[in-house]
Amino acid sequence: MTSKLLPGNIVYGGPVTEREAQDCRSLGQYILDKYKSFGDQTVLVDAVNGVEYTASFMYKSIVRLAYILQKLGVKQNDVVGLSSENSVNFALAMFAGLAVGATVAPLNVTYSDREVDHAINLSKPKIIFASKITIDRVAKVASKNKFVKGIIALSGTSKNFKNIYDLKELMENEKFKSQPDFTSPAANKDEDVSLIVCSSGTTGLPKGVQLTQMNLLATLDSQIQPTLIPMEEITLLTVIPWFHAFGCLTLITTACRGARLVYLPKFEENLFLSAIEKYRVMMAFMVPPLMVFLAKHPIVDKYDLSSLMVLLCGAAPLSRETEDQIKERIGVPFIRQGYGLSESTLSVLVQNDEFCKPGSVGVLKVGIYAKVIDPDTGKLLGANERGELCFKGDGIMKGYIGDTKSTQTAIKDGWLHTGDIGYYDDDFEFFIVDRIKELIKYKGFQVPPAEIEALLLTNDKIKDAAVIGKPDEEAGELPLAFVVKQANVQLTENEVIQFVNDNASPAKRLRGGVIFVDEIPKNPSGKILRRILREMLKKQKSKL
Repeated sequence: MTSKLLPGNIVYGGPVTEREAQDCRSLGQYILDKYKSFGDQTVLVDAVNGVEYTASFMYKSIVRLAYILQKLGVKQNDVVGLSSENSVNFALAMFAGLAVGATVAPLNVTYSDREVDHAINLSKPKIIFASKITIDRVAKVASKNKFVKGIIALSGTSKNFKNIYDLKELMENEKFKSQPDFTSPAANKDEDVSLIVCSSGTTGLPKGVQLTQMNLLATLDSQIQPTLIPMEEITLLTVIPWFHAFGCLTLITTACRGARLVYLPKFEENLFLSAIEKYRVMMAFMVPPLMVFLAKHPIVDKYDLSSLMVLLCGAAPLSRETEDQIKERIGVPFIRQGYGLSESTLSVLVQNDEFCKPGSVGVLKVGIYAKVIDPDTGKLLGANERGELCFKGDGIMKGYIGDTKSTQTAIKDGWLHTGDIGYYDDDFEFFIVDRIKELIKYKGFQVPPAEIEALLLTNDKIKDAAVIGKPDEEAGELPLAFVVKQANVQLTENEVIQFVNDNASPAKRLRGGVIFVDEIPKNPSGKILRRILREMLKKQKSKL
């Protein structure tokens, strides 16, 4: 896999030679065909209760649920919401939704009422699947939105909504007739949206990223084999939430490759390590906080992790020190970083055996074009010149749902403008330096400062506020607020922290603390000068 330079300083990852997925009638059909072909092979393992699921079980269950969804009135291009932690039922709900040709919209399980309301008003789901940890909130919000016709409880129940169906009862209900096979409707692959994933913009509440059938099918065709071992012989571990774009897309890609995917609903130290030991996990999907845990936590030494061959790390940059510590401690031969966005359908850059310089995020995947531009003038830059990274290819989203303005800002002439500053070297390996975007990356989650600022300003005691990310080795960044108090009021740091805790999801909490200031530095047009705030934070640290 060799990148080449095209005229005008455009870097190209080379052509996609595989077209198996793209030639299929739809994404739903492709997943069904794959599961059918894998037969009695184990494809999913619940590491909490040890239950193993075969491809044959998945195929039959998806077919059954697809017929049920159709009977409940879900048609091609309707939207199905999905709010659940990682579970076999999450996978069945998503794949059955795709099988009937619906658009699946996963919801972050930590969302507050306000955030759930915002997200479902973007995607307008007809049916929402919810688990016991989210069903009360989903039902409460759904009851105020007439477009939601029913909720399917994957587990648990709620009295907050009249049309709640129990998944187990539906699957066993003989009134719903189904056939042994199911044919997914043919898709208009370039136009039909398969997933709406929530991605935080810097300007407030999450945006709905629309990924088309072609976005996903082309991404499946361009997946690089991370090792020489065939995927169907590999056991992978994931704890990354499937409602997150990275988690959701890795679930789809592993399902289509026949790998054995061991999953956890959330990170729990002993369970994570014992799963690697028990199932002889060879490859794991990771984010930097998990890597720091493997590098530093004393408990790691109590487990046999010798089966680990490859760690695939995404969602945020990983330091070279952490990588070296893991290799030395556990002896993992391959640590591979990648770079992607929700808007690019998984990674556009990935390290491989040949290109894996320390600190790089790899080389372009096949089918992807890249350019680096001067963020002020738009001028095309060459090798080793820092500028904004832009990408083009079959994985670039259709756009943000219901937000033409943001779509036109992000995609210009087919090029996705990432807001990230980086460069490529003479070998066409890419490096991320900084970002123009102001998103705070907390444990792989994107936290928009503007949203927390808007919330803080609803507090009568707060005159002005600005939020930045405070660097943190384990989490990446922690939200930290600079607050200007109203005149003559008493307000403590704890009161501000508690106010945010009560009104926002966990990732948005002010774990970095609160600093009281006399004014927030802004430019003449009123834009917060976060650069100055970062300098103020550095000075505070040096005083300490």
